[in-house]
Amino acid sequence: MKPPLLLFIFISVSLEALPVSVTGDNVDAYRPTDDIAVDCGSSTSSTVENRNWIGDTADRSNYSPTGETHSSITTQANSSSPRVPGTAPYLTARLSRSEFVYTFHVTAGPKFVRLHFVPSNYPNFRRVDSFFSVEAAGYTLLRNFGASLFADYTRSASFFSKEFCLSVGEDQILNITFTPTPGNSDAYAFVNGIEVVSMPESLYYNTVADSTLDITKALEAVKRLNVGGQFVGPARDTEMYRTWEADDEYVTSSDKGVLPVNTTIQLNYGEQVPNYTAPDPVYITARTMGTDKRINLSYNLTWSVKVDTNFYYLVRLHFCEFQIEIQEPLDRVFKIFIDSQLVEDHADVISWSGKGVPVYRDFAVALYDSQKKRTNLSVALGALPDGSTLYSDAILNGLEIFKISNPDRNLAGLNPDPTPPASKAAKIAIVAGGTLGCTVLFFLAFFLHRRKNRAKDSTSSDGTSWWGPVSSSTTKSMKAQWSSLPLDLCRYFSLAEIRAATNNFDKVFIIGVGGFGNVYKGYVDGRATLVAIKRKYWVGLTQHVGGGLNHSATDAWRHVDEGVRRSKFARAAPWPTTLTLPALLSSVRR
Repeated sequence: MKPPLLLFIFISVSLEALPVSVTGDNVDAYRPTDDIAVDCGSSTSSTVENRNWIGDTADRSNYSPTGETHSSITTQANSSSPRVPGTAPYLTARLSRSEFVYTFHVTAGPKFVRLHFVPSNYPNFRRVDSFFSVEAAGYTLLRNFGASLFADYTRSASFFSKEFCLSVGEDQILNITFTPTPGNSDAYAFVNGIEVVSMPESLYYNTVADSTLDITKALEAVKRLNVGGQFVGPARDTEMYRTWEADDEYVTSSDKGVLPVNTTIQLNYGEQVPNYTAPDPVYITARTMGTDKRINLSYNLTWSVKVDTNFYYLVRLHFCEFQIEIQEPLDRVFKIFIDSQLVEDHADVISWSGKGVPVYRDFAVALYDSQKKRTNLSVALGALPDGSTLYSDAILNGLEIFKISNPDRNLAGLNPDPTPPASKAAKIAIVAGGTLGCTVLFFLAFFLHRRKNRAKDSTSSDGTSWWGPVSSSTTKSMKAQWSSLPLDLCRYFSLAEIRAATNNFDKVFIIGVGGFGNVYKGYVDGRATLVAIKRKYWVGLTQHVGGGLNHSATDAWRHVDEGVRRSKFARAAPWPTTLTLPALLSSVRR
């Protein structure tokens, strides 16, 4: 029987999560027993943000790899992208078309293993040929991994890292093996940096259910979010060098909520949730639904993250009540959904931990889909009505998502599909489209200008418009709109901005489908402004413009919009405003 799409695990058959309560005074911060950072391919050591990166070819280096043929080489990373940090471990690389192994002598217990990559064209190693597997501590971390494919898919084409959690045995030896994919003579393995860092025994292990996630499992960190707050880099983490992203681009609900900040209440950690669980910025910022009960009851505050299918996932939600209005149990009670299924119908943070006391809830979820390589894993919060709570609201401070190794001791997902390269014909079409769009704009502006002048000289009118049969009142309305257009609507957006606003036209952001294409919700100005963007596939000027003069002005704007976008600029209307063609042409005249 095919496994269900979604399955939550607990000690018993019931759908539950394991709460962690907090009591007691603050405890000492964690200090990792093993703190190793290797700058692969480098002959020197360097300090970055008070951390020492050791070159694997430096004199007396303990981290030089071994290989079956000793054929691995080192080279300078030659990425010219300004996005690549000009520091270790992104300046050099180790590459090989044969297997090579890094050996680390460390203490027994759970470790973070982070692999850093800069997919690029290296001397005699093409970017597109990097296909390899990585194994460590008896687990397959990556299999036939295409670094360039992953980078292109995630839009992090310059550099990225992969973080894993695994346990080292009593022999206290950790081998990390890189193997080029067999059967392809051009395939090679490479790595720019390796981290091995100890973690507390109970940070992520033994937290969900009886043997569901124990020390024999390995994890891959998929996403770690500082909800409602800013990016927290490795140097600001609790001595374990984790990265916490801002959550803005992962909020997919119609309303993004509000962002309260704790500036007065001292955080109170304890033995069960000590202060290394997450950095302070995670617990002093949050995202809530707001104070309007009517609005809060009309939607769920939702985050969505892309994950590989056919794996179990550990989802950890971090909470801390610090708002002055929330003082007692039942003041703010809400619902929690994982992938649209209710997993907690009475979430009450004050009852779980108290005021200003961090707490987290762990959920294990299985996502199976034989038709997809990747899918969206969503986390949503829903408000409860009056009678169930004093404030119909919800709160979240942090979110962590981990992939759990399967019974075959595998964490490797499938490579994303290659991004089709732009052909010569496509490049010509893009240039032609841009030229065509500008030409259309010019002639439309010209004809409108002529029509305006003719109207001044004409002694009679049949009440028809250049756009087709419309009433005289419509024509007058269009003229009035031309002359009174607010200047703040006359703004151009680059194609890159529009892609960023819609997460590269992600289907998650589709809010409507028209006769000429999809309408996407998007965010601009640092996600402060919600806009509607229409994407139309250009079929031909004759079909949609030349043959469409009887369409409304709004439809005509849509035609011109595509031409403008093809010339690398486009209009985005502040949602839910709909701009008509005269409004667009007014901006062109500026």
